[in-house]
Amino acid sequence: MDITSIIIGAAIGVALGAVIVFILQKTALKAKTNSILKEAEAEGEALKKDKIIQAKEKFLQLKDEHEKNARNRERNLQSREDKTKSKENSLNQKIEEVNRKSQAIDRQKKDLEDELEVIENKKKEIEKVHQKQVNELSKISALSVDEAKTSLMEALKDEARTDAMAYIKEIVDEAKINASKEAKKIVVQSIQRVATEQAIENSVSVFNIESDEMKGRIIGREGRNIRALEAATGVEIIVDDTPEAIILSCFDAVRREVARLSLHQLVSDGRIHPARIEEVVAKTRKSLNEEIIETGRRTCIDLGIHGLHPELMKMVGRMKYRSSYGQNLLQHSREVANLCAIMASELGLNVKVAKRAGLLHDIGKVPEDEPELPHAILGMQLAEKFGEKPDVCNAIGAHHDEIEMTTLISPIVQVCDAISGARPGARREIAESYIKRIKDLETLALGFDGVIKSYAIQAGRELRVMVEAEKVNDQRADELAFIISQKIQNEMTYPGQVKITVIREKRAVQYAK
Repeated sequence: MDITSIIIGAAIGVALGAVIVFILQKTALKAKTNSILKEAEAEGEALKKDKIIQAKEKFLQLKDEHEKNARNRERNLQSREDKTKSKENSLNQKIEEVNRKSQAIDRQKKDLEDELEVIENKKKEIEKVHQKQVNELSKISALSVDEAKTSLMEALKDEARTDAMAYIKEIVDEAKINASKEAKKIVVQSIQRVATEQAIENSVSVFNIESDEMKGRIIGREGRNIRALEAATGVEIIVDDTPEAIILSCFDAVRREVARLSLHQLVSDGRIHPARIEEVVAKTRKSLNEEIIETGRRTCIDLGIHGLHPELMKMVGRMKYRSSYGQNLLQHSREVANLCAIMASELGLNVKVAKRAGLLHDIGKVPEDEPELPHAILGMQLAEKFGEKPDVCNAIGAHHDEIEMTTLISPIVQVCDAISGARPGARREIAESYIKRIKDLETLALGFDGVIKSYAIQAGRELRVMVEAEKVNDQRADELAFIISQKIQNEMTYPGQVKITVIREKRAVQYAK
């Protein structure tokens, strides 16, 4: 064989080997690819099954949550239905009670009409007797008809007045017995139905001390300690004959509290002198400011109100030491906030905004500078200054109709403020009206002839009337007590009842010289 044939044969062999190798590699690659595809398909099936299982678990979880929410809604609906039925039953009971009282009043009215008819009949009989006596006197005496009539009328008038007073007294005594029973029943029912907490703030505080010896140390030499304490706190300190007690008087409850705490610390420490007083008052004022801030913060946390400006939070804390018509302002604001939240929830409004507006509606009453502005307008300006939302600002400014209401939250705050302030026992009458009522009582009694003095005591629940013994006899004293009671009842407005005591006293005074 020549070299060319060898080369050609070798080339052909190499080519055939390459082809065979290529075919073998392609076959191996195809087998490997099929294996990878099978593994991928197996993994895909497993992943698919996992996803299906997860989807089923998610579905079951959502189904359980849905059923749980449905059960909760069902329970809430049942609870509301029960409350509605309870209110309906309560209203029915009240209606029945009103009907019973109305029937009792009708019976009493009928009895009074019968009694009036009896009185009218007696009056007619008296007139007949009177006419008969006039005729007889005209015949027997030499008096004229007019003179006899005048004499007889005076006699009959005294007799009729005595009989009428005795009869009226009997009726009044009987009415008092029945009224006492009914009043006790009504009071018990009221106590059962109206059990509300009350907070009464006064303009004075009583600081108790262990002994009267401590009073002298608090007063100091020539009163220097008292003067230093009054100058540092702005509180009037009254040291009188009351045993083991000192009275702190000031319209500002914060100042009064600073004075009380400072006195407590001074008495506990024992070192009482002007320099020490100024130091203790400064520390106490700082401590009380921190307590005010903490009170505001705790109030916001309790009500679930977040993001309130620190200055507004401090004003909320100051409400604790402020009262309005005897109602603690912080308690009132918390009550209004909770009522607003309930109403907003029932109406489908924003509960958080309503609660925020309810808490802040009276912040205009507590700023330290207190400018001459209505508290609603001042509160609105403060809320705007410290970044509150327009809905909250409008509710604050409009809760006494100083500005126009532009949101649904505003009337809710106004209504809840009225509910909190008007509930039984929440507020008491102001001092000016109380003093005026007491003076009117005394003036009314002094307007009767024979009355020399009158004193309203026991907070206006008793009126003692002093009369001249020469002008007013015992019978006239009874009449005077009755007439004064009727006039007070018809002309004045007062809580509870007023006891009228007419005192007739004869004194004989002589001097041995």
